[in-house]
Amino acid sequence: MNVMVVSPHPDDETLGAGGTLLKLKANGHKIYWLNVTNMTERYGYSKERADERAKEIQKVQSAYGFDGFYDLELEPTGMDKYETGELITKFKEVFEEVKPELLLIPYRYDVHSDHRVIYEAIYSCTKAFRAPYIKTVLCMEILSETDQVQPENGFVPNIFVDVTDYIDKKVDIMKIYKSEIDQAPFPRNEDAIRGLAAFRGATAYQKYSEAFYLVKSRLD
Repeated sequence: MNVMVVSPHPDDETLGAGGTLLKLKANGHKIYWLNVTNMTERYGYSKERADERAKEIQKVQSAYGFDGFYDLELEPTGMDKYETGELITKFKEVFEEVKPELLLIPYRYDVHSDHRVIYEAIYSCTKAFRAPYIKTVLCMEILSETDQVQPENGFVPNIFVDVTDYIDKKVDIMKIYKSEIDQAPFPRNEDAIRGLAAFRGATAYQKYSEAFYLVKSRLD
């Protein structure tokens, strides 16, 4: 099975599906990473910061053993500047090359506008007659984004993946992003990552779980 995770920003793939990706890879599936935005000098980031982020991404790629990596390098916190049609074309080109059967994407109502824009564009690419290879679409739960949605749009997961054997490596990979993880009460901290996995695990009668919202699934 070809699996693709779509991260609005580097670290979303790990926060939302790190353990699941590691588990799928260990079970013989091919995993691909499509990152949408990135820090580059043309968006006002220093060369030093851009180079640091590039090195972090390389280390993360290696840690997961991704079978393919795609970086659109669009503007962080600027997704609403792009035409929807332009985004759909960019996503579709990658999907057509990889032909993922399982898509892991941001939640529709995440508080970050980048996440919401990306969800809408990706969802438009998942119509069965346009992308028959996409069989399952799952929304990820991303700390500091998914937990901040309005109550009426709250994240209610219906898919749980046991990541007990992979939680330690997930945390280690997250630590590669030095500026994205910190001590409590910063929301993206090691205790919070483990705590959310323990909470979702208790729901599913597992020690540690990652939770997802099933958008669609097709059994052939």
